Amino acid sequence: MSVSWDKLVSRLNAHQRFILTSHIRPDCDALGSELGMAGILQGMGKEVTIVNGHPTPPILTFLDPRQSIRVLGESIAPEEVSGDCLIILDTSAWSQLGPMADVVRRFSGHKMVIDHHVGEDELGAEWFKDTSAEATGHLVARCAQHAGVPISKAMAGALYAAIATDTGWFRFASTTSATYRVIADLVDAGASPSSIYGDLFERDTIGRVRLRGRILSKVAEECQGQLVHTYVRKEDFSETGALPSDTEDVINMALAIEGAKVAFIMIEQLKGGHKISFRSRCHVDCNEVAKQFGGGGHRAAAGAFVDGEFRDVQSRVLQTVRAALLQNP
Repeated sequence: MSVSWDKLVSRLNAHQRFILTSHIRPDCDALGSELGMAGILQGMGKEVTIVNGHPTPPILTFLDPRQSIRVLGESIAPEEVSGDCLIILDTSAWSQLGPMADVVRRFSGHKMVIDHHVGEDELGAEWFKDTSAEATGHLVARCAQHAGVPISKAMAGALYAAIATDTGWFRFASTTSATYRVIADLVDAGASPSSIYGDLFERDTIGRVRLRGRILSKVAEECQGQLVHTYVRKEDFSETGALPSDTEDVINMALAIEGAKVAFIMIEQLKGGHKISFRSRCHVDCNEVAKQFGGGGHRAAAGAFVDGEFRDVQSRVLQTVRAALLQNP
C-alpha cells in the first residue's frame, strides 16, 4: 500500500480546522508525527489542535517544549474537540485510541489516517498508509515535501526522533537507504542527532535504572534460549520510583541476548490490564501474534493490551508465542 500524495495534499487544502490525534501511551513516532503534521498544516495557513488520550510521557516532553499537545479530559473536554478534518496518525486500531475513540466516532467532519502499521480497523476514515515505511514520521516528512512546506528546525527534530526511535536508532531491518536520505534532509533542516539522543537516552532517572535492572533480573528463557520473556508488576513502579513510561525499549534489551529469536514483556498497568510488547527476528510474525490478543503492529514488533489476572494472561501469552516459535518457518 502506497500513499497518493496528490490526493492527501488535496484533502489538506480542502479543510481549514484540523484535529490531530494518535495512540495511547504515545511514543516518539506518535508525538513526532503529530508535531510534524501540525507544522505542515500551520505552514499552509490552517488551524490545528493536537489532542491525545494519554499525556506525553515526562521523558518525551522535550519534543513539545511549548506544551501544545492537549490531553483529553485534562486540558480539553470531549465536547470542545471540533474541526473540519480529523487526522489519526501512527495507528489504525480502535483499541489504540483509548479515550479518543469516542471522539473519533462522534466526529462529523472528514477523517483520515496516516500510518505505517499493517493491521487496521474500520475507522470510517480515508486511508493514507504505507506499510513499507519504517515510521509514520517518514510519511509526514514526505508530506511536507509534496505540500511544498519547508521543514522548520522544531519539525525536523520531532520527525528525526520519530524515525530514529522506530528504527531502533537505525539498527532494525526496516531501515533502508530512503531512511538515511530523509534523515539527511532533517539534519539539514536543523535536527541535532546528538542532542536528540541525549534527550532520549542520557537523562535516566535513578528510578528508571532500578526498574530496568529489576526487569532484566526477571528474564526467563525457554526453547533452548530462542524465546525470552520478562514482566513488570504494579509494585515494581512504586518500589523503584519509576514511571510506566520507563519501560520503553527494555524489550529490545531482552532480544539482544545471544540466541534469542523472540521476546515479549508483560507490563501490568496501574489502572488495570496488561500491556504486551512482542519482538521477533525470525519467522514469527509479531503482528499475527498480537492480533490474537486484539492488538497489532509490524512483523518484527507489535503490541497488545490484555485484561485478566496476571498469571492467567502470562500463561496464555506464553503458550501463544511458544506455539508460533515452534511452527516450521
